[in-house]
Amino acid sequence: MENLQSVEQFEQLKSQGQTIFMFSANWCGDCRFIDPFMPAIEEKYSNYSFIKVDRDEFIDLCIQLDVFGIPSFIAYKNGEEVGRFVSKDRKTQAEIESFIDGLK
Repeated sequence: MENLQSVEQFEQLKSQGQTIFMFSANWCGDCRFIDPFMPAIEEKYSNYSFIKVDRDEFIDLCIQLDVFGIPSFIAYKNGEEVGRFVSKDRKTQAEIESFIDGLK
């Protein structure tokens, strides 16, 4: 999974195609819990680009997007937000796949 490098890159990526941003942090145990199965999810949903956003590095972006719990996911299609799975709760592979399956 590619790491977000800048707010400008965020704006560019959200406006082209289908992108799912995963908000995470190195210290977050629940974020580390999902790391082992994220490659399988990326492979299953290869029509999406997956981008990891470091919450600590992009705290202002997280505040702007109302992302106060991690791990969290926000999906965009051609610049429009099409879904969000934002909470502080631990997420299972099945819950993440269900979120993606439910996107418009």
